[in-house]
Amino acid sequence: MILNILKYPDKRLRTIAKPVVRVNKTIKQQVKDMFETMYEATGIGLAATQVNFHQRIIVIDISDQYNEPICLINPEIIEESGEIQCEEGCLSVPDYYEIVVRANDIKVKALNQNGESFELEASEMLSVCIQHEIDHLNGILFVDHLSKLKQKRLKKQTAKKAKIL
Repeated sequence: MILNILKYPDKRLRTIAKPVVRVNKTIKQQVKDMFETMYEATGIGLAATQVNFHQRIIVIDISDQYNEPICLINPEIIEESGEIQCEEGCLSVPDYYEIVVRANDIKVKALNQNGESFELEASEMLSVCIQHEIDHLNGILFVDHLSKLKQKRLKKQTAKKAKIL
């Protein structure tokens, strides 16, 4: 099922997601729906917060063919190093891209969609994507990493678009 993606500046995007207690049928269906929604929107990552489901779940697929899905439930970065500057965009902030500085290399531990614990080492684009989506779970948007001036401009742009629609 395709879910509705919340758009900036929707206040629900600031909700801090709660840990998943048990990976059950509901959680598995949510993961399936999130992948479907992300692929439909031609995104490379989606956090449950973005679809108004406030549990710690992210789905990612940075492959060109959308054939390398990664699900992270209760993701936690346990190591990070290096630095990378990367242009980021967001399904919740459509048509807006800016350079953000993040850790280049990370190690994350999480549960998969079957509730099994695993660790994943990521670098470059995958690392950036995981950090971006974990930020969503913490009520943080990539625009929060920008200067106050750029944030102000984005708010004006968003307000203008809202009036047009």
